[in-house]
Amino acid sequence: MDAGGIRQHVRTWGPEGGKPVLLVHGNCSSGGYWEPFVRDHLAGDATPLRIVAPDLRGYGDSESAPVDATRGLRDFADDLHALLGAGLFGSDDPVVVVGHSMGCGVAMQFTIDHPERVAGLLLTAPVSPYGFGGTRDLEGTPTTPDFAGTGGGTANPDFIARLQTGDRTGEEPTSPRAVMLSAYVADSSAFGADEEAMLDTVLSTATGEDNYPGDSVPSESWPMVAPGERGVLNTMSPRWFSVAEDLVALDPKPPVEWLWGTADAIVSDTSLFDLAYLGQLGAVPGWPGAEACPPQPMVGQTRAVLERYAAAGGAFRETSLEGCGHSPHVERPGEVLAALERLTAANE
Repeated sequence: MDAGGIRQHVRTWGPEGGKPVLLVHGNCSSGGYWEPFVRDHLAGDATPLRIVAPDLRGYGDSESAPVDATRGLRDFADDLHALLGAGLFGSDDPVVVVGHSMGCGVAMQFTIDHPERVAGLLLTAPVSPYGFGGTRDLEGTPTTPDFAGTGGGTANPDFIARLQTGDRTGEEPTSPRAVMLSAYVADSSAFGADEEAMLDTVLSTATGEDNYPGDSVPSESWPMVAPGERGVLNTMSPRWFSVAEDLVALDPKPPVEWLWGTADAIVSDTSLFDLAYLGQLGAVPGWPGAEACPPQPMVGQTRAVLERYAAAGGAFRETSLEGCGHSPHVERPGEVLAALERLTAANE
């Protein structure tokens, strides 16, 4: 459908009069990444839900419209708002917004911009409210003035090339299948019979400077690359995305459920996608040391912000999932379902 000036592909389940739930996927996937969870755990629910799972711009079957990274994740959040205005839920009732990874950042931005439209916020493996990479402490202090080590220049070129060619092999560690099986989940068998369909969502990612990964600029600070102004990875650089203060100041404050996996390779205090942590491991040469460039405490930052959110009158519930990787709705669907049920029940 056309909404917000671009063509957006949307999956819907359930009656228009059901309780509204909006599912927001993460980076290098699509709305299809939610399908097994909906199929196996939400279809035929005793309390009918109206579920909407869009493909964000540049993913799935949505238009590969350019992403203005200087707006943080707001291009994506604006697209969601346009979809809600198109009547997909059949009412203007507040929705429970469920995010995964980058999609949680989109959900945060959407909630900040339209708090009256959000009945509850479910964050699964969320990007930190201070963005991805380039910050040193629980307050989100930038590691360098130009946010070196974040943005479009941090992506692996071979992974990008394999996305472009639709590579479905799995022998090389930089192949989309290998990345999905090693980084999206802690147990490579977690996708089961849905593995090929889930790989389709990864391969649906539009590549280039306007989409994934985006552009970059040189830096005088290690690792000699800083964020640009276009494309997906730059949207999550703390140069452009830092929403902690806006979250804490929200009014009204919807209840928040936060689920994270202790074996998450992407979003953690020891992320294998954080160049500072890879430098500490010796995997990226030239690391200047922990004092100059410590790994980002991603989980700690999210907890600190949500504790401030609660102190300012909000409410949140944290659920740590032992041994779970980056996809709680794939690996621990029962826990995600329970959190969703708590939020939808609170909206009765």
